[in-house]
Amino acid sequence: MESLGDLLKQLADRPMLKSREEKISKLLSDPLIENWRKAYPLASQEDIRLNLNKFYQYALEHRNCSQCPGLERCPNDYPGHYTMVSAEQLEGSSHIYERKVSCDKYNASLKQEAIRNRIRSFYVDQRSLQQGYSADEIVRMDWERAEAVDRVLDYILLTKENGLQTKGLYLAGSFGTGKTFLMGYMLYELAKSGLSGAIVYMPDFAEDLKGMFQEPQKLKETIDLLKETDLLVFDDIGAENLNPWLRDHVLGTILNYRMNRKPTFFTSNYELDDLEKHFSFTNRDGEEEFKGKRIMDRIRHFVEEVYVAGFNKRERREAT
Repeated sequence: MESLGDLLKQLADRPMLKSREEKISKLLSDPLIENWRKAYPLASQEDIRLNLNKFYQYALEHRNCSQCPGLERCPNDYPGHYTMVSAEQLEGSSHIYERKVSCDKYNASLKQEAIRNRIRSFYVDQRSLQQGYSADEIVRMDWERAEAVDRVLDYILLTKENGLQTKGLYLAGSFGTGKTFLMGYMLYELAKSGLSGAIVYMPDFAEDLKGMFQEPQKLKETIDLLKETDLLVFDDIGAENLNPWLRDHVLGTILNYRMNRKPTFFTSNYELDDLEKHFSFTNRDGEEEFKGKRIMDRIRHFVEEVYVAGFNKRERREAT
């Protein structure tokens, strides 16, 4: 009968155990583990052997991070995170702990998500709100609108330095000059400072309001949101199918609440005087000059009119 010592010797000679010892030796010689041992000199080699899984994961995930393929393709067990290992001396022995730490890319994605969540979009393409640009980029897109871009950038800087303003901007210009884009850029930049915002495409909003007659709670919630948001943009105002209820009880209510409280912004193909004519006529009641002047009184005195020049970018995209 073989002795226990002979049996253990045979087991030790098995290829699997040899392979394991080679892996342990390789792990211990890894510069990452060597540096870890310098940071925790009281942890022994035996402590590492008893916690091999933690150290393998630690080394593997740090190697993955050094060759990061991007957050969407992160190969680590918990995407956007990597394993950290630490040691603590308790009653004369080392205790090894592991924890998951979020990487810079993951933290940046959370920040971007928080920015996007501060902006509500009603019928406006989300892509105009989800990408940041540098000031140079938005000028180079169309040099003809540089003056308007400068004014928007000045407004962003003023708000970041002095807080929420009571006056907004009224961007007027021809079709496709980038008025909506500039307002989306402004909302994105100011959302970084923690301000909330909403952008409403007026033609579709006007049509959708008709259905809200049957949903009074949804209507109230929508109007309250637009009243309370820090930054409100009415996009393409003047292009909606105007009716007295929209003008007097929706727009009028929202603008009346925001006056001297929070800024409201507009984009339009109309200049202010032309917009007043638009508000002075409805399909139902015809000419209503007084009501047109009343709604404009809540716009004209609380915005700076900025003309946006430039070429029609929609036509250029279609041509290409």
